[in-house]
Amino acid sequence: MHIGRVTGATRNLGAPKGWDPTKDGICGGLPIRDEPHSPGVNKMVSAWLPTPEEIALIAAGAPIYLAVLGVSHPPVSMFVGNPPADPSLQPRDTTDV
Repeated sequence: MHIGRVTGATRNLGAPKGWDPTKDGICGGLPIRDEPHSPGVNKMVSAWLPTPEEIALIAAGAPIYLAVLGVSHPPVSMFVGNPPADPSLQPRDTTDV
């Protein structure tokens, strides 16, 4: 999967405190859009774009996995956004959702 640019991004998340790229791997920036979820609860939305190979696997019934580092699993959700109005005008790794 490639990181996409979420429409209306409000900030860019970087590596968490204590992240060691030599042990933990590369942790690039992740554009997110902050949205209110419910009173006092923030929701962070990011965009992920499957590669053509991943699209073929998904179409064949392969699952989409979500991996969360740590020992406590935060509430998460996954959903499908809308395709770009004209996909030929935007590269795959910067499509807004």
